[in-house]
Amino acid sequence: MSIIIFLSLIYMPLMDFLAKPEINPYLQPTPFLVVLGNVQDGGSPHIGCTKSCCALLWENPDPQRKVTCLGLVDPVNEQSFIFEATPDFPEQLKALHMFAPFQKGDIPNGIFLTHAHIGHYSGLMYLGKEAFNSHQTEVFVMPKMQFFLEKNGPWNQLINEENIEIQPLNNQVYHPINSLIKVKPFLIPHRDEYSETVGYQIEGPNKTAIFIPDIDKWHEWEEDITEKITLIDYAFIDGTFLDSDEINHRDISEIPHPFISETMDLFSSMPLKEKNKIYFIHLNHTNAGLNNNSEQAKKIRNLGFHVANYLEKFPL
Repeated sequence: MSIIIFLSLIYMPLMDFLAKPEINPYLQPTPFLVVLGNVQDGGSPHIGCTKSCCALLWENPDPQRKVTCLGLVDPVNEQSFIFEATPDFPEQLKALHMFAPFQKGDIPNGIFLTHAHIGHYSGLMYLGKEAFNSHQTEVFVMPKMQFFLEKNGPWNQLINEENIEIQPLNNQVYHPINSLIKVKPFLIPHRDEYSETVGYQIEGPNKTAIFIPDIDKWHEWEEDITEKITLIDYAFIDGTFLDSDEINHRDISEIPHPFISETMDLFSSMPLKEKNKIYFIHLNHTNAGLNNNSEQAKKIRNLGFHVANYLEKFPL
């Protein structure tokens, strides 16, 4: 019996040391991003689509095909945030909670929105009294997006009923969300029918990411994307369409995006370490890059780039 007591006195503190990050600095957790979706607003399969890209998915949906969204988890401060409120919001909140078990319930500490196109804000509807009936969930937005939500139903009902609480952001101004992470919005040229469009720079204690799910064309942005890449560690950027052949049935001037082929050409002379920072996101249902086994997806990887994969983690 004395031997058992002796061993327990040795091993119990050791187990505490290994299991508790606040005791063991070598296991100290770090904030991270997690991909909660990589598909364009309309989802995949896409409404009305009977093409080969969607036909089989109607019969056998792929649970990894979610509309573009990033989760942000800080195990140190025990907080979580989500970038975009998509039509897949309920499933994405559940997935985020899986990475943030300390979180009480499925609602994160805050929601960051980029703009007023349906795949990026319509998930807010699930916070209303018809669904979760949340209380003062913080929603971080730019001025025109704030005006849109405050002046239009049903979104203003969420504000009036205190389901959400608007947290204003300003262009190129850092917003510290806790002691380890700060977020900076920056304006992006895009179809701004109802609000401005922003990307986000997300800075952790060790690494920095940018999130630009929508942009018209890189040359229309006041910043140089090739220079921007050299200053950060991860870039989750618009990969809506692979090339012009993919979308030849629509007028691309009505739905402008940089083709993945264009972006890869733009970075063709850059070192491999810079290309490796790029993760294409917001892929249209017609984009063969969504299928990791496709020749197009393999070409993207062979050239040094990536397609952001569902539930892929990125330490900050």
